[in-house]
Amino acid sequence: MRWIAVLLSLLALVAQPAAAASSPALSDLERQVRELVATKSADVGIAALDLNTGQSMSVKGDVAFPMASTVKVAVAALYLAQVDHGRRSLDDTIGSVSARRLIDRMMINSDNRATDILIGDLGGPRVLNSWLREQGLSGIRVDRNIAQLLRDKRDLWEEKDTSTPIAMVDLLRRIYKAELIKPESRNYLLDVMARCQTGKNRMKALLPFGTPVEHKTGTLNGYASDVGFISLPDGRRIAVAMFTRGGADRPRTIAETARALYDGFKSVFAWPLQPAYSR
Repeated sequence: MRWIAVLLSLLALVAQPAAAASSPALSDLERQVRELVATKSADVGIAALDLNTGQSMSVKGDVAFPMASTVKVAVAALYLAQVDHGRRSLDDTIGSVSARRLIDRMMINSDNRATDILIGDLGGPRVLNSWLREQGLSGIRVDRNIAQLLRDKRDLWEEKDTSTPIAMVDLLRRIYKAELIKPESRNYLLDVMARCQTGKNRMKALLPFGTPVEHKTGTLNGYASDVGFISLPDGRRIAVAMFTRGGADRPRTIAETARALYDGFKSVFAWPLQPAYSR
């Protein structure tokens, strides 16, 4: 009967997850970013959060994308959390190399072997995934180490080793606010991310010269991403996650999106300005 079909359609709509709402002050920015990514052939997911004001926006923010090497932010956070609790030290030797050196290689050069040594020392992907769950971080999951991820047949739309843009930004926020790691560890991690050498044609490419950026890129065949922090001239920091898959010219899409986010957040009046954290 027709009324049953209508009822089933309504129930299906209710069952779908609601799209993440952007802050009213950023509605124009959201519209601009949606129009920008609509001109691109790639599937694009974006989330951004002003760490001082709490204003946020997203486009496909609740859609899961592969993390690729952006998972290394979570690996570093777990290791540093254990340093904070006295279980490990940055001076520990793991496979004849100090943990500090391994983290540097992982975050600055995106060294996959260094990453897997750290993951193995922490107990493997399951331990990392369990830690994320214990911290209440939903929308992000870790299933494999990097070697396994690269060895397995990959589908850019599979559920394994994924994060939504919003979940990644929440991880960045909690790192920045020293909720997952202590301020000293947070400052160390941000310093390492500021020296990232990969993806120079992505987040940083179109920002004004000298704009402070702390970030981590991810790359697979048919996929590119960049996540991290962008500082505005007034001192505000924006946590951003940009994932792209399929299509063409993915790094350029990330670069143009990062510039749109920079200009959009900069134009939003923020008063009184509250410090995101104190060193």
